[in-house]
Amino acid sequence: MALSVPCYSPSFRKPPEVVRLRRKRARSRGAAASPPRELPEPAARRAALAAGLHLRPFPAAGGRGGGGGPAAARRNPFARLDNRPRVAAEPPDGLAREQAEAPGPFLDSNQENDLLWEEKFPERTTVTELPQTSHVSFSESDIPSSENTELPVDWSIKTRLLFTSSQPFTWADHLKAQEEAQGLVQHCRATEVTLPKSIQDPKLSTELRCTFQQSLIYWLHPALSWLPLFPRIGADRKMAGKTSPWSNDATLQHVLMSDWSVSFTSLYNLLKTKLCPYFYVCTYQFTVLFRAAGLAGSDLITALISPTTRGLREAMRNEGIEFSLPLIKESGHKKETASGTSLGYGEEQAISDEDEEESFSWLEEMGVQDKIKKPDILSIKLRKEKHEVQMDHRPESVVLVKGINTFTLLNFLINCKSLVATSGPQAGLPPTLLSPVAFRGATMQILKARSVNVKTQALSGYRDQFSLEITGPIMPHSLHSLTMLLRSSQSGSFSAVLYPHEPTAVFNICLPVDKVLDREVVHKELTNCGLHPNTLEHLSQIPLLGKSSLRNVVLRDYIYNWRS
Repeated sequence: MALSVPCYSPSFRKPPEVVRLRRKRARSRGAAASPPRELPEPAARRAALAAGLHLRPFPAAGGRGGGGGPAAARRNPFARLDNRPRVAAEPPDGLAREQAEAPGPFLDSNQENDLLWEEKFPERTTVTELPQTSHVSFSESDIPSSENTELPVDWSIKTRLLFTSSQPFTWADHLKAQEEAQGLVQHCRATEVTLPKSIQDPKLSTELRCTFQQSLIYWLHPALSWLPLFPRIGADRKMAGKTSPWSNDATLQHVLMSDWSVSFTSLYNLLKTKLCPYFYVCTYQFTVLFRAAGLAGSDLITALISPTTRGLREAMRNEGIEFSLPLIKESGHKKETASGTSLGYGEEQAISDEDEEESFSWLEEMGVQDKIKKPDILSIKLRKEKHEVQMDHRPESVVLVKGINTFTLLNFLINCKSLVATSGPQAGLPPTLLSPVAFRGATMQILKARSVNVKTQALSGYRDQFSLEITGPIMPHSLHSLTMLLRSSQSGSFSAVLYPHEPTAVFNICLPVDKVLDREVVHKELTNCGLHPNTLEHLSQIPLLGKSSLRNVVLRDYIYNWRS
């Protein structure tokens, strides 16, 4: 007697049984049908078989259903035709052309699919006509065609550099105590070290390692080891939760600002006497670049501020600072008012009021002045200032201050209450001062360098790829010194990826030049600024990058290619 089981169905079959039944039915139908006609294999498949590759059986026409033929094993479209690693870089042009014309051992599954599609659809683009862009290197596809033995000057601050080369960077690791001390002394004494064009064994070159240490040094104020003091714009998240005993202590804030003012004044005096080439003032809202006379093609001290707001520009006008907006094309009355103190605030307001009275005088002549509602003065002012407000916090808001007005800017920044945040993680913290040379109250800092050895895929297997990573506030002189040094150590061949601090990229704009400077005179006047003569020559060039900065650099056979 059969027992009744709850929730039991006699017709229920498990999934494996269903699959087994379907296979059995397919075999029985295939045995009853006539054998299918074998189709000729495509030319690409014959070529692959002739090359000795083991391919799966080619699917017959009846296997796709509707033909009644035996169900052939379907080829896995993701299967590799061989066990060789996938090509990581583009092969030479000749080799790539030969592979495209005659598929050989390096033909992968995607290329085989392309050839099969070519057999079915002749109108489709052939393999030889397809652009070889899948593995094209950066220097051949993205870099402009212009080549030069020197890089363009870049005044933006970099936060990270990643150099890669086929030669190792092991010489940059674990400097000896004597080499580190010698590098510090070379920096403090501004020793000029000229390396040979190519160094045969960099790991045994003490001069190279000392110069590398010298290139990593910069000066910072204030220096708080538990707080990242660069970058300051958008750094609230990184500073959140850090200890800041001055945030609620007015006395401590006053002491910090007093020391900062002394350091700032010391830096400006060094710049004015051409003992410091340039320095940066990094606040939580904007960054200021001070440059000595003779750099960037200018015969006067210049200061660039970016980004700015209408409130900051209005405050600078009220303090009597003459400035210009290099990226804003203005004319006539607007250009005069944008220059700062060419018109006083009262005179400018009186002129605007007169303009408004004249603009509505025609209503009185028609006798309808009482029937039409005039816009109030505030709405008129906001409408006029709309174009000025729209460029706030943008690269177009960069401000240029020249000559004696830079000293007025110095006093304005020292006394500006909005220079320091009043709330948040940066509350009460003075701006960061960055300089390539020592100044009063500064602390010597060293950029972090780390070399890594990795394996990358190549045509014949795997090859070694060496990289050198440098992090920190990397200023223009350090970037130039490092590229000169690596050009010698890596035998004139390396590539680099640069990560700029975006608010400082606009410092590369080309400023109006009043007269052409004599470079010999400039070098003579800036001899004691602490830079290598080649670096000084580099920084005295007129910037050409505009609002962008260097992002990728490739050096091959001592020739630079770059992309911004």
